Amino acid sequence: MEKTRIIIIDDHQLFREGVKRILDFETNFEVVAEGDDGSQAVGLVEAHQPDVVIMDINMPTLNGVEATGQLIDQYPDTKVIILSIHDDENYVTHALKTGARGYLLKEMDSEQLVEAVKVVADGGSYLHPKVTHNLVKEYRRLATSNAGTIKKEVEVRRPLHLLTRRECEVLQLLADGKSNRNIGEILFISEKTVKNHVSNILTKMNVNDRTQAVVVSIKNGWVEVR
Repeated sequence: MEKTRIIIIDDHQLFREGVKRILDFETNFEVVAEGDDGSQAVGLVEAHQPDVVIMDINMPTLNGVEATGQLIDQYPDTKVIILSIHDDENYVTHALKTGARGYLLKEMDSEQLVEAVKVVADGGSYLHPKVTHNLVKEYRRLATSNAGTIKKEVEVRRPLHLLTRRECEVLQLLADGKSNRNIGEILFISEKTVKNHVSNILTKMNVNDRTQAVVVSIKNGWVEVR
């Protein structure tokens, strides 16, 4: 199987080494280059032709969002995952509008990092669960309120015509911003079982990733935003 080629750009060497160490454990991943500033991004991508670029948002000379914009201008198919300490929706939406395919908080665990790389490399998008939850709350606020009117409660209709009861529970927890590990702890099931449920949900809903599943569920009133 061909390996997923990855470039890591982060000005904190210790953090960058930690990310590389996690990725090196995956036999299908290969970190082909590293950089410590966004100004190096275009040159590294040109030289190494990676599948995924993992980019810190805060760097001294050129920040990750600006560097992503430059990359997308010159290499439109570049798949960038932004690393950030900011979970505010303004940071997230700006990064995504610039062309990033993923947005991870630096409080991520190794499972989330690996999953993000796999999803983005396959052409999907990935947002840190906490970021997804914040965006979902903002979407619901905008969708259910009008200027000068009182916000109305949105009736939740579980998609039992499409998913099993357990899958509906998992879908709700995805909307709550829970990771696979959190979901397993809440439902008293293994992470492997959670992954199986998530995979079934994506297939049945005909979406590519967790973020799309949550957005579709919000639009259809299938989950609560708590």
